[in-house]
Amino acid sequence: MSKVTPNPPETDPASSAEYPDSNQSHDEAVNLDANDHPPSPADINATPRTLCSMFIVNPELTPETLLAHACESLASANVMTMDLADHMEGPSRNSLLGIAQVIMLGELAVNRALDQLDPLE
Repeated sequence: MSKVTPNPPETDPASSAEYPDSNQSHDEAVNLDANDHPPSPADINATPRTLCSMFIVNPELTPETLLAHACESLASANVMTMDLADHMEGPSRNSLLGIAQVIMLGELAVNRALDQLDPLE
């Protein structure tokens, strides 16, 4: 008759003998030995800052382009908020209407800035 349960996995005897009472892996323990103290504020400040390019805005865009995009985004947010407010009642609806009003005021401010950058003659 064959055995139903599998044999236990083989482990490296050296790794279990080195840290028998620890819940840390060998790599974690080596990392802690190499860096046994946290970085100081001077170390952190000396580290060069690298920009994350995931959500970076193209630095070559003109202010008019950025403001136009902001205006369109605010208009879309206003429509979505008003649509959601139509499905709500009570204090939640009032909060959404207040948020929609703040979005609309931001949209008006962006439009005013666009008018000042490119006034109609």
